[in-house]
Amino acid sequence: MRFLLLAAALAAHSAFAQPKAAAVGASIEALVTIVAIDKKARTVVIRGPRGNTQEVQVPAEAQNFDRIKQGDVFLLKYSEAVALSVVPKGGEPSKGDGKATVLAAKGANPGGATVRTRYVSGRIEAIDKTNRYVAIRGPKQTVSLKAADDLNLDALNPGDRITLAYVQAFAAEMVPQPAKEKPAAKKKG
Repeated sequence: MRFLLLAAALAAHSAFAQPKAAAVGASIEALVTIVAIDKKARTVVIRGPRGNTQEVQVPAEAQNFDRIKQGDVFLLKYSEAVALSVVPKGGEPSKGDGKATVLAAKGANPGGATVRTRYVSGRIEAIDKTNRYVAIRGPKQTVSLKAADDLNLDALNPGDRITLAYVQAFAAEMVPQPAKEKPAAKKKG
């Protein structure tokens, strides 16, 4: 999963380019089993540890799709984070979306990672310093986000322009399973 960490670090770096920044996020990790494959549509259905299933689209660039078979086990990691940076007066906020994908080399265990970053510009509407929440008005809605402990809320003011970077990272890597042992032959006695 080294490539997930590298890709996430590269994608998130631009969100922290401003001097005032904070991030909050969460990650999950699970072993999943492939229960169905549609080679033509390039989709797989995976079953998670709780028995729930999900269809996943495999990118055309994935070189090892032909090696995947029903019953294969993959380690999936999913992370998401929101990073907030204050735009200095007269500065331009980051805009748009970004995406980076890293795939396993041909012949390696199937897997890869995708990191997607979406930038949204807004203004601070209110700050709750006691509970460490910042209300931010964007182009379509106002959201209230928990501020990270390292963000100096005293340096922020209602009306400040900010940029939110919403980062999602998804990684999958096939976990080689041990070979099944053959039952021992019975001895004739």
